[in-house]
Amino acid sequence: MKIQFDHQVFSLQNYGGVSRYFYELCKELNKINDTETYIPLVLSNNHYISDMSITNHTEFMPHTNFRGKTRLKNTINKLNTQLRFNKFEYNIFHPTYYDPYFLNKIGDKPLVITIYDMIHEKFSEMFPSQEYSAKNKKILAHKASKIIAISESTKQDIIEILGIDENKIKVIYLGNSMSLSLSKTNIDLPKKYLLFVGYRGEYKNFNRFIDSAAHLLNDDCDLNVICVGGGEFSPSELGKFEKKDISKQLLQFDLDDDSLAYFYNNALAFVFPSLYEGFGMPVLEAFACECPLICSNTSSLPEVAGNAAEYFDPYDVSDMQAVITKVLNDSHLRSELVLKGKNRLPLFSWEATAKKTIELYKSIL
Repeated sequence: MKIQFDHQVFSLQNYGGVSRYFYELCKELNKINDTETYIPLVLSNNHYISDMSITNHTEFMPHTNFRGKTRLKNTINKLNTQLRFNKFEYNIFHPTYYDPYFLNKIGDKPLVITIYDMIHEKFSEMFPSQEYSAKNKKILAHKASKIIAISESTKQDIIEILGIDENKIKVIYLGNSMSLSLSKTNIDLPKKYLLFVGYRGEYKNFNRFIDSAAHLLNDDCDLNVICVGGGEFSPSELGKFEKKDISKQLLQFDLDDDSLAYFYNNALAFVFPSLYEGFGMPVLEAFACECPLICSNTSSLPEVAGNAAEYFDPYDVSDMQAVITKVLNDSHLRSELVLKGKNRLPLFSWEATAKKTIELYKSIL
């Protein structure tokens, strides 16, 4: 079986859950007998495919940033993809994002799309610039032969919001890419800290998390919050920290996977206060790195984390504070959460993701 993917997410992302998903999926698919993947990619600075194991491409000015760089890269890659549709004999077309540019190119070949979440539709007021992307997602959802949803929660959102027949959607969970790293970093870590990972804006609910943590930080000057990724703190964030008298207890770092694993492993807990997740890959990262998990009780998070987390209402600052306090004050509970996370992690593997995806492909040929 030959599966053609496309350039989209590898043009748009240097890092990110969607590009990691397609990298891991293609890598595992290529290990399966009589299965071949093809990605017509010319230019990319994506971190995951830098090993060239799933595609051949050239880095595009990796140390130079300029306005329109991503758009230019995407335009060149899209043109190349369109030119190469008839150069590779494929059985299935599986685009990596929602631009429907290919609809007049693939003829009657089966089309499979993956829908990662319905964030832009459920929180449209937070993403006014994503209206076009949401429309494209709806077009492709109705055109697709099959849809992969990455959780049951996302599947239900697709049915309710896009009006798709449930029989057209198959849930295939993601896998874990992170492993426990015991190699120390050269960063001087505080002894006591809560960990927050990723983007901090909008639905990620960082502001409520800080409101809940501020009292704990005020009561314990040795406790810190470490944020990984998401860019440097903004002036408004710094102003909020200053107002709450916690500025010296908030730290931000950008890290590679090995260093991030070390940060997970040494944290008192990882707090994931998101209002909505299509899957929530950091849940598996915390499990893999033996870090206690505290997270929201919404969307896909209880489905993925199961009994290996302590949950709070992400809209309720008092509840969030109470649950974090409970975990911080109970070392036995933290050990229990780590053990439950380790036991739950084998339910999620990229090998299983690939095998179930192959089954889906075969079902429409």
